[in-house]
Amino acid sequence: MATDKPMQLGMIGLGRMGANLVRRLMRDGHHCVVSDVKAAAVAELAGEGATGADSLQDLVAKLDKPRALWLMLPAAIVDPILDQLEPLLEPGDILIDGGNSYYRDDITRARRLADKSLHYVDCGTSGGVWGLDRGYCLMIGGEDEVVAHLDPIFKTIAPGEGSAEPTPSRTRTDGTAPSGYLHCGPNGAGHFVKMVHNGVEYGMMAAIAEGLAVIKHADAGQGRQEVDAETTPLRDPWAYQYDIDVGEVAEVWRRGSVVGSWLVDLIADAFARSPSLDAFAGRVSDSGEGRWTVLAAVDEGVPVPVITTSLYERFESRQAGEFTDKILSAMRSEFGGHAEKKG
Repeated sequence: MATDKPMQLGMIGLGRMGANLVRRLMRDGHHCVVSDVKAAAVAELAGEGATGADSLQDLVAKLDKPRALWLMLPAAIVDPILDQLEPLLEPGDILIDGGNSYYRDDITRARRLADKSLHYVDCGTSGGVWGLDRGYCLMIGGEDEVVAHLDPIFKTIAPGEGSAEPTPSRTRTDGTAPSGYLHCGPNGAGHFVKMVHNGVEYGMMAAIAEGLAVIKHADAGQGRQEVDAETTPLRDPWAYQYDIDVGEVAEVWRRGSVVGSWLVDLIADAFARSPSLDAFAGRVSDSGEGRWTVLAAVDEGVPVPVITTSLYERFESRQAGEFTDKILSAMRSEFGGHAEKKG
C-alpha cells in the first residue's frame, strides 16, 4: 500500500544503497530527485520514474521548499559536498547524511549549519544490497521536529513491524523501533548507534569466520607432521582426522541453531556458490566504524575485547602487521639463532 503522506526527497549518491533507497521510496509513492557523478546512474533511475538532475544546482532547483536532501556518500566526501550545497540552500532546508560518518563530525556539521538556519539529520542506515526488498534499519539523530517531519520517509525505508516476531516481553506500545527505525537522540546519536552496530558486526563476523575455519582445519592430523625445533608438534594427530564440509555446517546452523543469523544465511549462500571461496583473497577492509567504536569504548572505560580483536584481525588481513612480524623473526634469530622457516 502506498504511503498516505507522499514527500519529495533529493538523493545525492546513487551507489549500491542510494539507488535502492530511491527505488524503495518511489515504490511507496514518494517523489525523488536524484544526482550522481555518474550520468548513467541518474539516467537509469530517471527511466524508473525519478527526476534526474545534472548538477547539485539543478537538484536544488527542482526541489520544493522546504527542501529535504539525503546524502548517501562515503564519509570522506560528505564535507566537500556540504560546502557546495550550503550556498544553494535556504533557511528551513534539511540535510540528511545516511552514510557512515563519524558521529563527532555530525555534531560539528549540525552546529555550523544551524548558524544558517539549516537543519541536519544523521541517519545510520543498515541493510546493504538487500535493503530494497527487506527494508533498512535506521538509527536517527537530530532535532525532534525535523525528525518528525521526515517520518513518512523513514517509515517507508524501514522494514516495518512484520519484519520480525514481536518481542515477547515488550509492553511498550509507543515508539517506532518495532517498525525498524529509531530516533536515538540529538545530532550525532544516530551515527553513534550505527557506529557501535558496525563494531558489533565486526565481532559477529569474526566469530563466525573463526569458528568455521577451526572446523575446516579439523583434518590437521591427516597431513605429515613437521618435526623440527621451529614447529610446535600436534600432540594428538588422531584427534584431528575429520573431513567436515564447512558449507554444510553453515547450512545446518541456519536451522534451529542458537548462532543462526542473517550473517550465517549469507555465508551459507556464498559456500553454495563457491565451496572454496575462490573469488576472495581474504583482504578485509574497515571503513572506520570499528575503529571509532573502540575509541569511544576507551573514552568511556568500557571493555570491548571482542570488537577490538576483530578490528585488529582486519588489519592483519591486509598484512598491516608484516613489519611487526619481521621484527619478531629478527629478534628470534638474534637471541636464539632461530632460522626463519620458508613457506
